[in-house]
Amino acid sequence: MAFINFVRDYERMARFRLGKFEGMRGPGIVFAIPILHQIQKVDTRVAVLDIPRQTNITKDNAPIEIDFLIYMRIDISKAEKAVLEVENYTQAVVGLATTTLRAVIGDIDLDEVLSQRDRINELIRVRLDSETERWGIKVTNVEIREIDPPRDIQDAMNRQMSAERVRRAVVLEADGQRQSDITVAEGQKQSEILKAEGDKQAQILSAEGEREAAVLRAQGFADALQKIYDVAQGVDSNTMTLQYVEALKEIGSSGSTKFVLPLELTKMLGGIGAFNPSGDGS
Repeated sequence: MAFINFVRDYERMARFRLGKFEGMRGPGIVFAIPILHQIQKVDTRVAVLDIPRQTNITKDNAPIEIDFLIYMRIDISKAEKAVLEVENYTQAVVGLATTTLRAVIGDIDLDEVLSQRDRINELIRVRLDSETERWGIKVTNVEIREIDPPRDIQDAMNRQMSAERVRRAVVLEADGQRQSDITVAEGQKQSEILKAEGDKQAQILSAEGEREAAVLRAQGFADALQKIYDVAQGVDSNTMTLQYVEALKEIGSSGSTKFVLPLELTKMLGGIGAFNPSGDGS
């Protein structure tokens, strides 16, 4: 034991005077007089404990091998407990972790042990931390490294995973075929809609064309009648008399002996005597 001791920032030193605890010292220089004082250093940094692999029994009586790591540190404010309350806190934590793991795994089925590793880590950490607090030790983290089920269980799991992969492949293939059928049907639907819309537009255009043609024909016929009417308005009585005379000539040249003449014609014939096409008055 040195008279002058240098205590680092991450260390604390318990000093006893004639066997009586005086308190934790450091960081810095700590004096210790031989025979009068006894000292013990503790490291407050996070330490990693490797818990050896061990066989545990799950709730459904399946044996399973697990090994894990524990991350812990001494609480500076309670560092004296790691000196006064426990002889070897490292060994004490290892033993406590072993029994805690068995207790936690014994309450969980095998399927949950294999699928809920994070939950198991947290359960172990909480239980350990509550127990090691009386020693001034803080368990910061627990990490399961490996979980090895028995060989027959591994084979069963492999068969199950293989069947699950086949099932997923079948489901994906069925979903792909369904999506393909939906796409094809949707395409056909859109094609039929577009075709019907095109036929509708074609019929509308054809009807519009026919209507326009009928309107144009009616307009042309009306214009023709209007022109005939306009020409008829300019024909005088003499012209009409000449037309009737020509008509009488054609009638007279026929072989008929009897003729029925309309009243308007007889009236017009009455004026033939006053008609002088030559205009000389004879």
